[in-house]
Amino acid sequence: MELAGGAGARGFGRAVAPVPQLSWRDHLRSTLHDVDWIPDLGARIGSGTWWRGLATCTGLIAAAVLTAPGIQPIPGFITTSMTAAEREEAHTLSIAPLGLGASTGRRMAANDLVRPLAETPERPVIELTASLGSGDSFGAALQRAGVGRNDAARVADLVAGEVSLTDLKPGTVLDLTLGRRKDRRTARPLEKIAFRARFDLNLAVHREGDDLTLERRPIAIDRTPLRIQGVVGSSLYRSARAAGAPAKLVEAYIKTVAARTSIGAIGADDRFDIIADHARAATGEVQIGQLQYAGLDQGRKKLRLVRWEDGDGNGGQFWDANGQSERRGFMGMPVAGRVSSTFGMRRHPLLGFLRMHKGIDLAAPHGSPIYAPIEGRVAMAGRNRGYGNFIKLNHAAGVSSGYGHLSRIAVRPGQSVARGQVIGYVGSTGLSTGPHLHWEVWKNGQNVNPRSISLASVATLSGEKLRVFKAKVANLLAVRAAN
Repeated sequence: MELAGGAGARGFGRAVAPVPQLSWRDHLRSTLHDVDWIPDLGARIGSGTWWRGLATCTGLIAAAVLTAPGIQPIPGFITTSMTAAEREEAHTLSIAPLGLGASTGRRMAANDLVRPLAETPERPVIELTASLGSGDSFGAALQRAGVGRNDAARVADLVAGEVSLTDLKPGTVLDLTLGRRKDRRTARPLEKIAFRARFDLNLAVHREGDDLTLERRPIAIDRTPLRIQGVVGSSLYRSARAAGAPAKLVEAYIKTVAARTSIGAIGADDRFDIIADHARAATGEVQIGQLQYAGLDQGRKKLRLVRWEDGDGNGGQFWDANGQSERRGFMGMPVAGRVSSTFGMRRHPLLGFLRMHKGIDLAAPHGSPIYAPIEGRVAMAGRNRGYGNFIKLNHAAGVSSGYGHLSRIAVRPGQSVARGQVIGYVGSTGLSTGPHLHWEVWKNGQNVNPRSISLASVATLSGEKLRVFKAKVANLLAVRAAN
């Protein structure tokens, strides 16, 4: 081939660079560096490496022994004995002053010139604090703090003239100042006492001569209601808490709203509106009271509930902002007895075939009183075929109730009866096997289980009550929401 051999042939590939030769010093240094001079003498016993490690250890021990300085005495000096004056001065400058609380100075410890006192002198004035315990009395707390019985009784009388002593909360802190006493056998006189009697009142008692006087120190209170608004988001409770509402206030709000709407129907984009009593003292303390307004904006549907006391014994209920209140409740048991037959299909005890039992049988002794489970009007009171002596009551919302097999009837047709009023007595008249009450309920003319029916009534404000109610709603809605 034309490229094979010949003087004119060209070489291919890379030239090999020459390897530099190490000097004998570098070679020795590299060799010594690679040698393990301190191997583990517990491994590979008897090998060359092990013998090399043993030689190193032996050489180090020999070097330590040969270079040891040995034991030599240290020269010292014996001090001369101190005189009595020098010893006294050394004593006063030693640890004794430190034990007595000194940091600098001389002759602060007791010396021979000091004479012990017959009795320790008392402090002229003592300032201390006491607190009322749970179930504790005001006078007992004062006496326990060192106040004399007479002074404690006088202070209790003065304070009782301003606030009831039973209204003082446990944990109330009493700041006391006790004065000098004439001798150790008597209690120290009370010079001053100060404490917070109410959220809006501080009281102080001072000594003037031989008598004690009371000083009132009112605390300015801002009672502007607290309003909190926000978006429901993923959780109504967490969103309201994050907006600054206390846990108990949020719980009251949810309970109030749940009575009028389904909590599950509240969407993430809905808005809540909470207004509650709020008191802020000039000293910085804050109290949050009852829920006064519960609002829920669901777009087309808006819920606005306001706490209102109508003066008819229905205080604390929530009314719609228009002045209406819906009251719900279940029927109570009309007689004290046991359920002997439930609502539904059953085999008739006398006729012997399956038949729909349209009510509940309540077994009770003959003559037991029967009570109206809810208010209503007597629609019928008399004999009614197999029911025997029978009473029918008409209630609100299309609900009626019947009571059969009575021994005696205590109401008349057209009479209004209140909840819990006696309407008759248990018997066994009509188609009956023994004394019991047959209780039957109709909803819009259809038989229903008496234990499942709930009644609702709507109350409406009017006249002066409605005007006052509207004014309260306007005042609440005028409150600005907290930032």
